Amino acid sequence: MSRMTLKQTLKSDLTSAMKARDKVRTGTLRMTLSAVTNAEVAGAEVRELSDDEVLKVVIKEAKKRREAATAYDDANRAELAEQERAELEVLEAYLPSQLSDEELDALAKDAVAETGATGMAGMGQVMKVVQPKIAGRAEGGRVAAAVKRALAG
Repeated sequence: MSRMTLKQTLKSDLTSAMKARDKVRTGTLRMTLSAVTNAEVAGAEVRELSDDEVLKVVIKEAKKRREAATAYDDANRAELAEQERAELEVLEAYLPSQLSDEELDALAKDAVAETGATGMAGMGQVMKVVQPKIAGRAEGGRVAAAVKRALAG
């Protein structure tokens, strides 16, 4: 039997969440699948997204939740921040395990060595090399910080 695609997994998990009357999971998965559908119809022609493309949508949705939770915290809206974090937790189950700072620093150092970049002018070059190796296992801001540390060091 062939492996389920990420999109099929999301749909199957949505059905389970609905049966279990899990409001947070149901709502989060509905919004995520809606974002996947929007991405599928966004181009010149409708197409099925690959697992990697679906994962990028999930990563983007998780980032939105993380940013919203921070914004709500800053505005002293704890109950809204908690809601965003609960949705983020649902999405994190579909993301690859995140890299530790040490792993991230090591990848950044390797990329700096590989490109021979020096100083902040080489940041773009290094990011191009390091991003594919990270593939959703760390947020852009963390990657950029690690690259800056590697270039400074």
